[in-house]
Amino acid sequence: MNLLTIGINHQIAPVDIREKVALSPDTMQDALADLKNYLNQTADQSSEVAILSTCNRMEVYCAANDQQISDNQIQIKTLDWLAAQKQLSVNELMPFVQTSVASEAVRHVFRVGCGLDSMVLGETQILGQMKQAAADAQKAGSISTYLNQLFNKTFSVAKEVRATTEISTHAISLASAAVKLSTRVLGAMENQRVLFIGAGEMINLCATHFSAKSPKSITISNRTAERAQALVQTLSTQGFQGKFLPLSDVPKHLHEFDIVVSCTSSTLPIIGLGMITTALQLRKHQPMVLVDLAVPRDFEPEINHLRDIYLYTVDDLGEVVKEGMKFRSNAVKGAEGIIDTQVSQFMHWLQKRSSVPFINSLIEKSEALQQIEIEKAKRRLARGEDPMQVMTELARGLANKFMHGSLHSLHQSDVESMEEYQKMLTQIFMANQRKH
Repeated sequence: MNLLTIGINHQIAPVDIREKVALSPDTMQDALADLKNYLNQTADQSSEVAILSTCNRMEVYCAANDQQISDNQIQIKTLDWLAAQKQLSVNELMPFVQTSVASEAVRHVFRVGCGLDSMVLGETQILGQMKQAAADAQKAGSISTYLNQLFNKTFSVAKEVRATTEISTHAISLASAAVKLSTRVLGAMENQRVLFIGAGEMINLCATHFSAKSPKSITISNRTAERAQALVQTLSTQGFQGKFLPLSDVPKHLHEFDIVVSCTSSTLPIIGLGMITTALQLRKHQPMVLVDLAVPRDFEPEINHLRDIYLYTVDDLGEVVKEGMKFRSNAVKGAEGIIDTQVSQFMHWLQKRSSVPFINSLIEKSEALQQIEIEKAKRRLARGEDPMQVMTELARGLANKFMHGSLHSLHQSDVESMEEYQKMLTQIFMANQRKH
């Protein structure tokens, strides 16, 4: 069984490359069917494929039950297919391609499902995206026994990791710290309306963190409308429908938001004490969380003196990050240990599955030998011979036939391998004696 993953992800590929190879949901069914058919031109008809396409990765999972096709051939065929789909050259993609085979492929899929390979370490959104990828492949008829088992095992490993480690509970970035402090003050994120001011890298990262917690709404405001709209579109690809608000309209709508996260390049504060005071009055003093990630700061420091306002700066979030790093590093070790164990179990299952054709072949040969001896016994019984004698000869004949191949191989073996071969035959026949 050839099992491998071929992918382009945020670890090694910039966004301009990732967006070139991304597949939209409305083309996924056709893509799966087309890739499976394309691979089957080289491998046998039992090849299985699944595709995971998100804003951070585009990965193809393959299982080909054909020893005549190598992992390298599957990789080449898959890259040829992808390049043709997107009208790119293979050479353009190769520097950004990551391939894993056999147990390392299984480990990679498990790590992705557990959020260990995510931009946001430990995030849970990727698991839902993997479940969608499995559902898409099921619908397209492009996966069967092996990839079904791989996906199901991934989901159970992710569940175990989240249940037994603290991989998702401690903040290790400013963005995740902002989420943690916001939920600590206001409660469940599902009830909160979030406003992001700015559209740079930090706001993009924060938006990813917050959207993973499914807030009530996300609004993006920025001096340049095009950049804000681009972030709204990014959120849409992640399955979250954001909205755009012109920066000039922020003062009259500020009271509508429970959480405001700002990170602009302004040299002076863009949110003043008067603006927040008015917003509080309109909110009837419902609490607000303000997260200032800008240096110089976007919020006037005096805002922090207002009741019902929780203003956090970069330094405040940094303390949360320090606290979270210690817990998260221990959680990662625990998660990797769970994954190591589950990879071994999956490979053991895969090995047993791979021996099924060999076992079936032995059974067929055994049944053929049985039939020969049974036909002999029938003829002797028809001639009126003693049934006990016939049964004795039947048993002797079967034993001789089953022993013939083993003894012949033993006699043909060289001196070096004879002792090992004798041990193997002893184990086989001793096991038969214990069974009976």
